Parts: sequence; C-alpha cells; structure tokens
Amino acid sequence: MRKRMRTTAVTAVAVALSAALAAPAVATGPGGDRTGDTGDHRATARAVRAAVGDGVPGVTLRAEDRRGVWTATAGVGNLRTERPRSPHDRYRVGSITKTFVATVLLQLEAEGRLSLDDTVDSWLPGLVSGNGHDGTRITLRQLLNHTSGIYNYTADEDFGRTYFLEEGFFEHRYDTLAPEELVRVAMSHEPDFAPGAGWNYSNTNYVLAGLVIEKSTGRPYGEEIRRRVIAPLHLTGTSVPGTRTGVPGPSSRAYGKLTEDGSGPVHDVTRLNPSMASSAGEMISDSKDLNRFYRALLTGRLLPGEQLEEMTDTVAVNDRNGYGLGLMSTELSCGVTVWGHGGGIHGSTSDAVTTRDGRHSVAFNFNGDWAGDPEAVIEAEYCGD
Repeated sequence: MRKRMRTTAVTAVAVALSAALAAPAVATGPGGDRTGDTGDHRATARAVRAAVGDGVPGVTLRAEDRRGVWTATAGVGNLRTERPRSPHDRYRVGSITKTFVATVLLQLEAEGRLSLDDTVDSWLPGLVSGNGHDGTRITLRQLLNHTSGIYNYTADEDFGRTYFLEEGFFEHRYDTLAPEELVRVAMSHEPDFAPGAGWNYSNTNYVLAGLVIEKSTGRPYGEEIRRRVIAPLHLTGTSVPGTRTGVPGPSSRAYGKLTEDGSGPVHDVTRLNPSMASSAGEMISDSKDLNRFYRALLTGRLLPGEQLEEMTDTVAVNDRNGYGLGLMSTELSCGVTVWGHGGGIHGSTSDAVTTRDGRHSVAFNFNGDWAGDPEAVIEAEYCGD
C-alpha cells in the first residue's frame, strides 16, 4: 500500500494509558534469557521505547546477527486490555509484499517463462491505457523498479476518502475490490511521467505485476508465493490473505487515526478486506519469517545469481536510498548499507532489512500508523549510539 500510512503527528494515544505505553522494552537473548538493555542492542531498545513514547501503541522487534537472536517488545498490543505485544506477533506487512512479488517474477524469468523486458501490454492487453498511459511502452522491469510512470491508485482522492479516512473506512472496509478495478482508478489519471523518464513509487505497478504472475502461470499470485517462497522456506507465520479480514494469532490489534494529519481519536482498524491492497501490500507475516525471507533472498537461496543481480541493480531515489526490483537499499549514517523494504497499511507500520551478506537482520512492527520513526530503529540497530 502506501509507503507509510502514518503522518508527522506524534501525539500520545491517551493520557489514561500513558503509563502502559511507557512500559520498558523486554529483550530476550539467544538462550531465552531476559537481558534488558545490555549488549549491542542497547540503542535499539531505547529506539523501540522512544517509538512508544512518540505515541505508537506497541512495538515488536526481532534482530539476528552472529551472536544469535534478540527480541524486544514495548507498549501494548491491545489498548482495551493493556495486553503487551509479543515477539511472536503476526501483522500486516503492507508493501513488504512487493519483495515477494518481485521474487516470483524473477523466478519466472529464470525459468524462461517471461522476460522483464516484455511489455505490460504483451501480458495484459489493453489494461494499461487511457489518459496517456500506454502499456505497449512499459516493461515489466519498469513496473518492479517504479520507473513506469503509472499513476499510483492510492493517491486518488476519492479512493483515499473511501478507504483511508474515517468518513469512508468504516462503511467500506469489507469491500472486495478486483485488481483490475484498482488499475482502472489509476487509468483515470494522467501518468506521472513517460516510461523510464523518472522514478515514483506507485502501488499500481505491483497490482499489475501480480496480474502478470497470474497470466503467466495460470494461478493467482498468492498461490505462486505460497508454492515458491512460503512453503520452501517454512514461513509458518506468513500468508497471503486474499479477502480474509482478520489477522491470524498470535497477533495484536492494529490502530489508526483515519485522518490526514494524524489528529483525532484512535480507532481499532484491525479487521479489513485487504483486496484494497492486492499484490501491492496485502500480506501478513511475523518478524522471524521476514528475517528468514530476506536472508534467504540475499544469500541466493531463492534466485539464481543473474536474477539476484538484476534485483539489486538500483535506481537512485535520493542520496541514501536506491530502489531495485522490489528491494530498497539504504546507506545508514555509519556507512552500513542494508537491503529490504518497509510497509504501511491501516494500523500497521513494518520494516525488514538485512545486510547484503545476510548476517545481520532486523524486522519490526508498530501497531499504529500515525507516529514513531522506523528509520531511527534501523539506525540504532546497525549504528548504535
């Protein structure tokens, strides 16, 4: 879905719950012992607590490096019962879905079933057309690295009012939307730029990528992700929900403000029909699975060398970030470069990154979409104080 659903507002959730939200992080070492703020993860523990101090209801995080596994939680998973978050929580991962989709398309390329230089129109005739959009000039590669110029359907004002703001969300959160409907929303606007002439993040690109997977295999994109990634890696907490409205347990509640500026009351937005996100952001996972996925991906377990090289060939987004094929690189302040993706969807903000050698990974989730600084958590984990 959107790269981030949160806004710049960092107000507390409720005064009455301030004590619960300020609860200290719980850290668990490789052997399961509680280690508090000791060891190399002290800065990360502080960053997790800071997110809760900013107003995030709760955080769950898992880091893995040469020393083993370290987990941290802070705040609550349920504002009503004050139940804490769990290291084992499953959560909606939003645009992290894009890396799974890109991985499957690259596997299909490796098998000779398609080429990333194929045009979108060759697989989806006539779908990308209107108001200057032309699928005969856009390649699959341009979908995956966001250089297609195709308008982002979630930026449409009517769509936003209907599915992201309070006035429409509670009436429409259980709507089932076909991916073709999402594409048609984008086609009602002009492109952002000519194909290949710029870079702009567009969820429409990955809705189309999911449709190409279905067209080339004869199976839904979610089934291909299950067959090709989830099952081989034994990702037991990961799923492609389709139209299923709940999040399997163990899980926490998800909270949103449903306003543009992050003001107003907090709403429980846990239940929704994720077809509004489709292959751009509908998946559910947990921190253990996300670390395993990105580690396997970057160490060559899922893609041949040629395809992994394509995936990590990035387009510059800014001075510190590059976007490859469903995979973003970020150079941190201490010179370390991490690879992964972030994701935001109603009530859920997630990030998962790892070093290029797969030896140091971190994945975490905020169960709120209006506050907190995920970048600060990543910086703390890799750069420390």
